[in-house]
Parts: sequence; structure tokens; C-alpha cells
Amino acid sequence: MSILQLSINGQKVGPIEIPDEVMMIEYLHEFRNLTGTKFGCGQGACGACTVIVENEDGTKETKKTCINSAAVFNNKKVTTIEGHATKDKDNNIVKLNPVQEVFIEQFAFQCGWCTSGFVNKATLLMENLEKNPIKIDQVEKVIEENLKDHICRCTGYVKYYQGMKKLILGTKGLTV
Repeated sequence: MSILQLSINGQKVGPIEIPDEVMMIEYLHEFRNLTGTKFGCGQGACGACTVIVENEDGTKETKKTCINSAAVFNNKKVTTIEGHATKDKDNNIVKLNPVQEVFIEQFAFQCGWCTSGFVNKATLLMENLEKNPIKIDQVEKVIEENLKDHICRCTGYVKYYQGMKKLILGTKGLTV
């Protein structure tokens, strides 16, 4: 058993005791009722289970929840797909984040299974570009490097990549 204390989508959780073998994807689904993060391959290869993790030092990274136990996320701040949209006091969505909006505009997905992983990885990319803008001629390369580990079996990657290119080029301060 492990003690787990963390923040998920801005809400503090724990400390609670949890079996060591519980993967984070299972914890999100079964213990927190956050089912937007999808279980795909179970081997960390497809990216559907990707969440954003803020470490104690303030750095952020993405982590795959199907291959990491919940204990790995102890003392971390985790953002799942449910944590991106702005909500009102009744928990109704009033505004999607820019990545979600552009993916809808581009109709980048069909079944949506991979979308939560793409949104998390792309959202972190946008945050990183705000801090470290790139040259315009590097946009396509940076998108490919950041999203290449995510698998989409419905639409391929063209619309995800087109959406990100549109968003990056249309957001002031991300390119130089």
C-alpha cells in the first residue's frame, strides 16, 4: 500500500491509502470518476492515456497513466482532459481551451479515443512555446516532434497537425 496525495484538475486529493498495483488510469477511472483519459494499448505506446503533470519544482511534462502506478503521481499536480475547459459555478463548460477549440474546428477526430492524449500533449506544447517561441519555419517540425508518439486510427494525423499549425501561427508570441 502507498499513501497518495496530489492535486487533480486543481482539486486536492488525499492523503489516501491505495494499493501499489493500481495504475493511474485505473485510479482516475475507478476512484475519481474521471473517464476522459482513455485506456488504449496498455503499454504506453499509443498516447491515449496521457496527462499533464506539474512537478514540485514547477516544471511540467506529460505522463502515460496506463504504465505508471498512481503512486508515481504522489505530490504532483495532474491535469486530465476534464481540467482544461473553463466551467461555471454549476460545473457547466463555458469555454474550451484553444487546443480543444481548434481540434473541433478542424474536425481532427472521429471516435475521439485518442483526443484526450492529443489535447494534453498539444496544450503543454502551447505552454512551452509561450516561454520559448520558435522560428516560423520550425512550426511543422516542432508539431511533428511533439505529437509523433500519439496514435490515431480514425483520421490519421493530418487534421491534428493542421489544427496545431493554425493555432501556433495564429497565436501572438509563439513564433519569431
